[in-house]
Amino acid sequence: VQLQASGGGLVQPGGSLRLSCAASGQTSTIDAIGWFRQAPGKQRDFVASIAITGLTFYGDSVKGRFSISRDRAANVVYLYMTNLKLEDSGIYYCHAPAVGAGVVYWGQGTLVTVSS
Repeated sequence: VQLQASGGGLVQPGGSLRLSCAASGQTSTIDAIGWFRQAPGKQRDFVASIAITGLTFYGDSVKGRFSISRDRAANVVYLYMTNLKLEDSGIYYCHAPAVGAGVVYWGQGTLVTVSS
């Protein structure tokens, strides 16, 4: 499974951005696709994910501001980020666990910078 993340950029506080994660390969093996983010000098934190059932999960810091959705036919997952804050800055990594295979796939990351 390969994950291609895109959509990062520079945005002002209060602005919005949409990230995309395109999955290819043996996508039938994965159980969910989601996002983690990592700010400089900090650990990688969970942001959001969407399971193959359609169930969605969000980190506490983004609830009510971020929304995750998918295009199943295209194998693309979107992360809509609104009301962005300075602390939302970081590299956003696309993530897909394949529990049955005991594997976790990671994309290359896309940089989000929230700055005035």
